[in-house]
Amino acid sequence: MTETETIVYDVVVLGAGPVGENVADRTRAAGLTTAVVESELVGGECSYWACMPSKALLRPVIARADARRLPGLDQAVRGPLDSAAVLGRRDAYTSHWQDDGQVGWLDGIGAGLYRGHGRLAGPRTVTVTGPDGTVTTLTARHAVAVCTGTRAQLPDLPGLAEVEPWTSREATSAKAAPGRLIVVGGGVVAVEMATAWQALGSRVTLLVRGKGLLGRMEPFAGELVAEALAEAGVDIRTGTSVESVGRENGTVVAVTGTGERIEADEILFATGRSPNTGDIGLDTVGLEPGSWLEADDTLRVTGTDWLYAVGDVNHRALLTHQGKYQARIAGAAIAARAAGDPLLDAPWGAHAATADHDAVPQVVFTDPEAAAVGLSLAEAERAGHRVRAVDVEFSSVAGAGLYGEGYRGRARMVVDLEEEVLRGVTFVGPGVGELIHSATVAVAGRIPVGRLWHAVPSYPTLSEVWLRLLEAYRDN
Repeated sequence: MTETETIVYDVVVLGAGPVGENVADRTRAAGLTTAVVESELVGGECSYWACMPSKALLRPVIARADARRLPGLDQAVRGPLDSAAVLGRRDAYTSHWQDDGQVGWLDGIGAGLYRGHGRLAGPRTVTVTGPDGTVTTLTARHAVAVCTGTRAQLPDLPGLAEVEPWTSREATSAKAAPGRLIVVGGGVVAVEMATAWQALGSRVTLLVRGKGLLGRMEPFAGELVAEALAEAGVDIRTGTSVESVGRENGTVVAVTGTGERIEADEILFATGRSPNTGDIGLDTVGLEPGSWLEADDTLRVTGTDWLYAVGDVNHRALLTHQGKYQARIAGAAIAARAAGDPLLDAPWGAHAATADHDAVPQVVFTDPEAAAVGLSLAEAERAGHRVRAVDVEFSSVAGAGLYGEGYRGRARMVVDLEEEVLRGVTFVGPGVGELIHSATVAVAGRIPVGRLWHAVPSYPTLSEVWLRLLEAYRDN
């Protein structure tokens, strides 16, 4: 092991995924010298094993489903997907797991890239062990930002190691569709990967411990997605736990809580995420290795004046777009503190990630899509708000019928009856992912219901569901 001299920067960023890249972008824009440390590929989980490859796999599936709803086009798309072409496009969107382009972007903003394993070594200090064993010490004048994200969480099951199970990484990067695939879980990764691989030729069995799918969204979201998955051929088994797994002559065997044996070629566990903080030196600054890092709304770690936790590691909202939002806030806050400028950290201020609490949007790219922002009805009631849910079917909107024959979908807005603003909105139906930003603006902007009447939706579009929701609220 070879030690090098200490190099001083204004800011050191641990992790070069989208979150770390955005912190670096904001601190460099403010004139602060910035180092970025990455042990894998610049661009992180989202670029190579999550958002981009999964959506590249799903887009042809959704496009075919939309085409099949249109007379005059439906017969032309009755054949199977060209799996090789779909996987080839997926590979292109991951840049074939090469990060040259993103490295070039970091160079372009003037950030220093250090490849290797980064660890805290006391306050404002990071050591980087490179691939060749060389150790470089980086010191930060103002801030260290931990942007190391999460990893797939696997259950402690007998036989798991010998099975070599898929996690989200293997599910998004597989070179071919397995003949039979077991998916364990009922959340976003589980339903999206069940959608993709069933369409690409796998026979998918979805094992869900709970009562339904997408448990963090409104109940009807999981119900409508489950109906469509079942129609597509997915075998969904709710209330089913996996007690052990193994391989017999190359075949995966999962044994459920009732003793049933389910066979497949591969098994995917989509059962949660854990923070990538186990080996980054948290113990050297009085924090627990492997823990989530608690941060305030400026993303600074509680009890410190120099350490920031941005993105998934703070457990505020495990979504790429929300982590990038936090990164913009954190970068601006670091720059303001470094310059001695006033900190605008009141709710909705330039240095406060308020949306993490009140206006987090998410889209599930299944068929139908499920999209939501803010609080569900149950969450709003638990938070003590006096609210009312307003539901309408998309069949009441002319644009839905034009979108495709037999369009099925539902919309809900959760109205705060005291403030007359929206606490949350959920859409389920084909194409609704492009509607959710209108809901996000309404929720984040706390736009009064009375003012929403003056936001006139174009006819005939899916957006007319807003008018139907407002009418339902008025008439009841």
